[in-house]
Amino acid sequence: MSCLSSAPSFLFVCTGNICRSPLAELAMRREIEQRGLMADIDSAGTGNWHEGDRPDPRARATARRHGLNADPLRARQVRKEDFERFDHIIALDRSHLAALQKMQPAQSKAKLSLLLEHIPHETRRDVADPYYGPEAGFETTWHDVEAGCKALAARYLESSSL
Repeated sequence: MSCLSSAPSFLFVCTGNICRSPLAELAMRREIEQRGLMADIDSAGTGNWHEGDRPDPRARATARRHGLNADPLRARQVRKEDFERFDHIIALDRSHLAALQKMQPAQSKAKLSLLLEHIPHETRRDVADPYYGPEAGFETTWHDVEAGCKALAARYLESSSL
């Protein structure tokens, strides 16, 4: 999607940008497409360990099972300019949120939040990191990010509270 000045923008952030945040990026892209809306959507990591790499093979397989293609995505690290480019920077867990809060320039326009806090009545705050676990963990991550993105889309894309 192209970056339009009137379109909201979302950056999803996890640790290395190869598991959780790419899945969230894909889930949000699907949500806006299904609603026939426009938004600027990307993902990044707090670290640069996987810079330029495709998402984890298990994340790509999970995306494929849900009819999405993660192959074109490439990992990157959050940059200072992201705090001006994006309206909403959404962390996948509290450690990412803390890192983003330290990085955020004082005059930044970006609103920082945790993905799961957008889901009404959800008490968990962190999307679990599936990296060190079995492939089944990626399916759990998918369900969490999909629910979070549905809630985000309902809140920010179908209302005037941008």
